[in-house]
Amino acid sequence: MQDIFSTVIGAINSSLWTWVLPWVLIAAGVFFGIRTVVVQLRMVPDMFKAVTERPDGGSSGADEDAEYGGISAFKAFTISAASRVGTGNVAGVAVAISVGGPGAVFWMWIIAILGGATSFVESTLAQLWKVRDGGAYRGGPAYYMSRGLGWKPFAAVFSVAIAITFGWFYNAFQTNAISESLATSFGQEGETFKILVGVAVVLVSGIIIVGGVQRIAKMTQLIVPFMAVAYLLVGIIVVVLNIGEVPGMIADIVGSALGFREVAGATVGAALMKGIQRGLFSNEAGEGSAPNAAATATVSHPVKQGLVQTLGVYFDTLVVCSITAFIILLGADLHTFGSDEIEGVALTQSALADTVGSWGTHFITFILFFLAFSSILGNYYLAESNVEYLSEKKSVLWGYRLIVLAFVFYGAVAPLGTVFDLADTGAAVMVLLNVCAIVPLSGIAIKLLKNYNEQRRTGVDPVFHRDMLPEAKNVECWDGSDPVTRRSEEDRRQLAHRHSTGDRKSLREY
Repeated sequence: MQDIFSTVIGAINSSLWTWVLPWVLIAAGVFFGIRTVVVQLRMVPDMFKAVTERPDGGSSGADEDAEYGGISAFKAFTISAASRVGTGNVAGVAVAISVGGPGAVFWMWIIAILGGATSFVESTLAQLWKVRDGGAYRGGPAYYMSRGLGWKPFAAVFSVAIAITFGWFYNAFQTNAISESLATSFGQEGETFKILVGVAVVLVSGIIIVGGVQRIAKMTQLIVPFMAVAYLLVGIIVVVLNIGEVPGMIADIVGSALGFREVAGATVGAALMKGIQRGLFSNEAGEGSAPNAAATATVSHPVKQGLVQTLGVYFDTLVVCSITAFIILLGADLHTFGSDEIEGVALTQSALADTVGSWGTHFITFILFFLAFSSILGNYYLAESNVEYLSEKKSVLWGYRLIVLAFVFYGAVAPLGTVFDLADTGAAVMVLLNVCAIVPLSGIAIKLLKNYNEQRRTGVDPVFHRDMLPEAKNVECWDGSDPVTRRSEEDRRQLAHRHSTGDRKSLREY
């Protein structure tokens, strides 16, 4: 019975992730890219400015979240990055190259650029329809589905899907990667070692999780930059040691992607499909996960967090995935790809060890640990926000936390084939529901972007008030009461009036 169930789930996932979801997300990325006039490319400088902005309008530095409510744009970025950047950035990229050849990397890059527009739209909408949660905020697709569209059944189904997929199944997969990689590095094959790893991860995760979003944000703010810098440095070392082979590597990536050459027998179709699948799986643009983190940030305009989360897509794919790809392509023999002996994490470990020595194997284990652990924290928070949408009872939240920790432990000791297939199914449901919601709501995101750009052109730091967009209904925040957007009532009325009348000269003077 179990085998039949696994076969059915596997067949469903294969069909969805091969013939439906990639094309839905590509079409969405092209649609949003056209509507926003390629916001994901032309506003890159604004992305870096927005991610370093403090709630009080200064540069990121002092921790003033408690005073201003919510969390800073940078902390929201690290929470979403913690969820996005996981074992898929090491194992997933290796599998994509094994099957699709170097050309898969090219299509991962393309999908990241297309997905940037989708991420901008969904995260901007999440900021607009966020709600107050004591001294913080929460929001996400469930909130813009119910408040923006009135689709409460859609919102409930989405919340259940992300709570189960991210909180339970994805976290079990991350712990499995931790226990397997540690067992390999330390030469421990027994169940006892994996049980000890599971208990340790549960204890540390539990201490952080019960502290809520602020504690999760503080941990991801430390882990994500450290992890990125360490991995980037090793990537640079690999490139420098193989500098003479870099032009050939780039030629292989582009040439095999476009059919100009074949490498290790990989076809253009395989490169295209694997690049798209792993790129979408990795950066999560359009899946509806990152908007839950985006909604927690305290910013003066919803567009700012849309830009921050677009940068998150680039960080995940153009930086972290590219480092893995370069390590593999510069350190491994292309003709061994697809063999039973080298695949997934082992391929990345083998390639790095061939370049820098045996310590490369242990370094990948080290990086994989931080990737997976930060993903557990990020995944949990995204799921928690949706549990709170379904029920605000503390008993429900504590019960959910216990189940999350049970799955974290389960992942360390169990094979996860069926569990991960179920996670893929849950992710598919999330994508389909989320895209169905953000397409009709995209007009609101476009108007917010126009509002932001008009204020930027006048030389002022963009500030949004819900009176500026009266057609957006059921907006709880953005009423001028938030400290970061607070102005005197007279000043606020003047700003709204000058914006609505197009009086740019007066707005500049203001």
